[in-house]
Amino acid sequence: MFSSVEAFKNQHYADLKRDCLQNKKLFEDPEFPANNSSVFYREPPPGTVQWKRPGEISSDPHLFVEGINSHDLNQGNVGNCWFVAASSCLALKPHLWKKVIPDWQEQEWDPKHPENYAGIFHFQFWVFGQWTDVVVDDRLPTINGELIYCQSNSKNEFWSALLEKAYAKLYGCYESLKGGNTGDAVVDFSGAVYEPINLQEGAFYKDPEKQNTLFENLLKVYERGGIISCSIKAEPHELEFKMANGLVKGHAYSVTAVKRIRLGHGLVAYFKNETIPMIRMRNPWGRMEWNGSWSDSSEEWSKIGDTERHNLGLTVEDDGEFWMSFEDWCKKFTDADVCSIINTSLVSIHKTWSEVLHFGSWTKHGDPLLNRCGGCGNNNTFLQNPQYMFDVTKEIEEVLITLQQKDRRTFKKTGQGENLSIGFSVLKVELNRKYRIHRLLSQKSMESSVFINARSVFVRCILPQGRYIIIPSTFQAGELGEFMLRIFTDVDSGCRELTEDKPKVKCWTPLFGYPQAVTHVFVEKAERLENQDRTAGADPYVIISCEGKSVKSIVHKDTLNPQFDTSAVFYRKKPSKPITVEVWNSNAVADEFMGQVVLPGSPKDSQQKLKLQLRKRGSNMADEMPGSIILCIATDTELTAI
Repeated sequence: MFSSVEAFKNQHYADLKRDCLQNKKLFEDPEFPANNSSVFYREPPPGTVQWKRPGEISSDPHLFVEGINSHDLNQGNVGNCWFVAASSCLALKPHLWKKVIPDWQEQEWDPKHPENYAGIFHFQFWVFGQWTDVVVDDRLPTINGELIYCQSNSKNEFWSALLEKAYAKLYGCYESLKGGNTGDAVVDFSGAVYEPINLQEGAFYKDPEKQNTLFENLLKVYERGGIISCSIKAEPHELEFKMANGLVKGHAYSVTAVKRIRLGHGLVAYFKNETIPMIRMRNPWGRMEWNGSWSDSSEEWSKIGDTERHNLGLTVEDDGEFWMSFEDWCKKFTDADVCSIINTSLVSIHKTWSEVLHFGSWTKHGDPLLNRCGGCGNNNTFLQNPQYMFDVTKEIEEVLITLQQKDRRTFKKTGQGENLSIGFSVLKVELNRKYRIHRLLSQKSMESSVFINARSVFVRCILPQGRYIIIPSTFQAGELGEFMLRIFTDVDSGCRELTEDKPKVKCWTPLFGYPQAVTHVFVEKAERLENQDRTAGADPYVIISCEGKSVKSIVHKDTLNPQFDTSAVFYRKKPSKPITVEVWNSNAVADEFMGQVVLPGSPKDSQQKLKLQLRKRGSNMADEMPGSIILCIATDTELTAI
């Protein structure tokens, strides 16, 4: 995640600053000029904008005043509470803000050496998988001498206003920051994985067990450096509507603490160890707070000892920050944006993940085999999308998948800034699949994300051992765009893009032959197998073989009716040679043969589900053995048909 840094618009901070100091001039950014084009593209602010440097606004300007904290940011006249909420969270995480604000001590004003000031700053953002350094000059938009956008409570502190300016430059202008998801800004600050949680749909407030699990998960995210924000759904006419309980609809709040608070006073509290799950939030306006239970001056705080209250830093003032019980939070808020810093370190006391990152694009081509914008599963062109294959090698594994499209906010100026509706599906495929899939037969859809016009979509899934293909797509067929796919697994998944449609013709192909047909075999299950041990059971597995190649299922313990759900695909040079499906019993000494079926694998096969009697092998293969097997088989002479 902390890879090399790329200079935005090829502007290098050190070179530009050196040039300004040598020529004794203050930097003026030609890429983000101090005029209206940098402020708006449609709706001008209410008044005449004048651009002022911090020294013209305050006699003693600083980047930071008494350090950095979440109270340093208050929302201005643009509807970017999502960005301000994310920045408030960022201020609480030194390991993150020191990356976003690099060399912060060098960038700070030095009143003893004003000659070292060049009016230039730089900030770093994680843009579409790449850390990007954005340079800005220090001219800030004001009306009547007051900053009109993000500003600090301290009139001589400017880090938040300059950070916002760099972000506005990244996406075109200040107005481009109007409306957005807090999670997207957090990802830009950190490279985190963004997981939206619908609190209303999950009905966490009704289920204490689900509520407790969610709290423990959020506590873990918070303690490990992650960032959380929340909001209340609003109809278009309810945006920023102030409710009687003090909360605001359609407004992003930053979560500034997640904690179990000890109830009681003195030693009684210590030994009784009774706690309540609580959560603290901040309104980006820097005012207007929750006025229900556990609000700043509510009587519930009398249940808390002085020491605990001191540790919490409880203040009774309208500063926009307040506590709520977690139960009330689940009731009153409808959505949470959870951004986890995924641990990929090789040395850690916490769970570590193996990450694979792929960049791709949805592109159009007249040839169906080369087209890569097939739309979602509702379209018969669905498989004409990029395909990414990975393996789950453990018996069962948690897998995190996030799909992010390239941010289109930059194109708002030209009226093309709307996100595409995107999503993805996860298919379980043949254990030996190596080429793109062209037709859905027995391949099972294991997971699907929602399709939504958000910048990113996320799925956390539990998958059994096997081989899988992720198919990212737009909802509508024919839509073009770029995307980034990130997959996190316990161990290396070998994830790679499938680009070939069939085996290549090579220089030695005339000697060894080329496939004449492709066959797909799916073994669903076996029934009424013969007892193999004293407990009247067996540990069966299945092997599917063709032309010297084979696929083996996992072993199913203590069953005579195993659900195999195992498939294989074979590119056959000699279609006259049959395919065998053998059932074996796993044994510590030597595995035991339990029966087989032999399949011709002809294009004339019905492709319907078949129930076949198991038989012996060799010269006795006409003799029956106990049990039957249920499978389906499909063969085609067109190698791109399966």
